[in-house]
Amino acid sequence: MTTESRPRQRDADRTRAEILDVATGEFAARGLAGARVDEIAARTRTTKRMLYYYFGSKDGLYLAVLERAYLGIRSLEQHLEVDELPPTAALRALCDLTFDHHEANPEFIRLVSIENIHHAEHLRASPIREGLSGPALEVLEGILARGRDAGLFRDDVDALDIHLLISSFCVFRTANRHTVAAVFDRDMLAPDRRDHYRRMLSDLVVEFLTAHVGRS
Repeated sequence: MTTESRPRQRDADRTRAEILDVATGEFAARGLAGARVDEIAARTRTTKRMLYYYFGSKDGLYLAVLERAYLGIRSLEQHLEVDELPPTAALRALCDLTFDHHEANPEFIRLVSIENIHHAEHLRASPIREGLSGPALEVLEGILARGRDAGLFRDDVDALDIHLLISSFCVFRTANRHTVAAVFDRDMLAPDRRDHYRRMLSDLVVEFLTAHVGRS
């Protein structure tokens, strides 16, 4: 790569990232049908024509937004240093990471909900589909294997079972914040309840994996 082409590539990468940043907010707020490509282009340093050049179509841009959102949490999971931790501590660290990420990224939760409305037709067509799931299960598989070898964890559940258990609470807490507040008058994202819910999640997951192990 020549000296001239490197700055050009950096500019292209910056432009693409800027488009994805703006498009993430637009799709999360308005959904696939309601989001407007004209609005996304107007809020970036580019044009509608250039946006289509990078992503091909509105659906292509939406898929790129989804992929980046999933890859964000997958990258955090991959870089979580748990190999030296005892299995239960490693499991709690993963619960905490998921809890913190989902709380800090409500747009991710909204995008996942929107894609479910579309029956995941875009994610099913993603060329990097395996990369959107593999890291999460690999980390969990390692933790579960060490826990079973130590006689701590039950052996009748797999990594996906635990991933679903962790994600279900984290997604529900953010996605249903407003309806729970309206019906039960409790804000699940209230700062004074944060530590309680964070600990509750890891306690539930650890208890589920360790309950009745070694008992007759």
